[in-house]
Amino acid sequence: MFISSIPSLNGSNYNVWREKLEIALALFDNDLALISPCPTEPEDPVRAGNETDAAFATQQRDHASVRMKYDLDCAKWDSSNRKCLTMIKGSIEDPIRRSTLECTTAIEYLKKVESQFTGCSKAYASTLIKKLVSEKYIGGGITEHILKMSNTTSKLKPMDMGLKDES
Repeated sequence: MFISSIPSLNGSNYNVWREKLEIALALFDNDLALISPCPTEPEDPVRAGNETDAAFATQQRDHASVRMKYDLDCAKWDSSNRKCLTMIKGSIEDPIRRSTLECTTAIEYLKKVESQFTGCSKAYASTLIKKLVSEKYIGGGITEHILKMSNTTSKLKPMDMGLKDES
């Protein structure tokens, strides 16, 4: 999957945009910042009042490996976060990008973008339901009509408004 396969977020395609974005980031193995929180820095060892020099040196030596793992994990996470933010911002049209406040993490930025479309999604869902109810078969291929109706229904599912299958 190429970056160019991510549709540009234009306001009416949030769900498709989000899905394609997450797929692309996962395939490029750049989604670490979206699936895990930033690593937390380990606390430096503190010498207890009655601790011997040898015991404290051992504690510091053990902490060095923990610190090195943190530094590596943090570098990976920071790289992923930077790449995610770049891909997210690069796939959003300018008016939407300018209206979204800057964030330091990709997950925070995605939440802010999503919040812009929660009210819009209700209006969009209402439009889809009206279309589903009022759409009539006017002749031609019945398969095409069924696929069109099925496509409209599938757009409602991510909004938890899909039709229930009753068997």
